[in-house]
Amino acid sequence: MLFSYSFAGTAFAQAPSGGQAPSGIAQILGSPLVMMGIIFAIIYFLIMRPQQKKQREQQLMLRNLKRGDKVLTMSGIYGTIAAIDEKIISLQVDDKVRVRISRQSVSALSEEE
Repeated sequence: MLFSYSFAGTAFAQAPSGGQAPSGIAQILGSPLVMMGIIFAIIYFLIMRPQQKKQREQQLMLRNLKRGDKVLTMSGIYGTIAAIDEKIISLQVDDKVRVRISRQSVSALSEEE
């Protein structure tokens, strides 16, 4: 018995079983470029923007430091600013104990004694 398949090399496209192809907003949101844009916007608003805001607040705090402010350094030292220069701060840690530190190493203002 010999069978001949003449249609073996031909493929036919079929319409979706729902009856209609997606159109309008569904087709736009299905685009890879639109999805990448949405993901970038989410990353920007959840990660990058808050980090930039925190960095601006830190720079503002460093610019507004003055003599007598109680601060915490990045290394965990609490002290009071005895003298301040453009780049160097003289930090009074205890009676007659002063430490010279970089202005950038101040991490926060402190209310601690």
